[in-house]
Amino acid sequence: MANAAQKRATKNYRTRLTQRGVARFEIQALNSDRELIRALARKLAEEGPGATQVRSVVQQILSGEPPKTGGVLAALRRSPLVGAELDLGRPREEGRRLDL
Repeated sequence: MANAAQKRATKNYRTRLTQRGVARFEIQALNSDRELIRALARKLAEEGPGATQVRSVVQQILSGEPPKTGGVLAALRRSPLVGAELDLGRPREEGRRLDL
């Protein structure tokens, strides 16, 4: 059995996790997937774009729906350069002559 200090430390740690919105739960999986599932759980517990991306990919795979199209176009439309009226034209050059 753990002593009182260890029990108190564990209780305090789990209380802090609960305050962050992290829940403990048990799953059953293949032993060979242990590290994969732990890495996935760590990534999902983070806050940020990486966790959001992993979450959406996993949800998409589990739902069986085809991937959404137009992601590149949507990203370009969110760009801070939208409406900046940049001149992206290039001068047309004929190149140099070669004697073969």
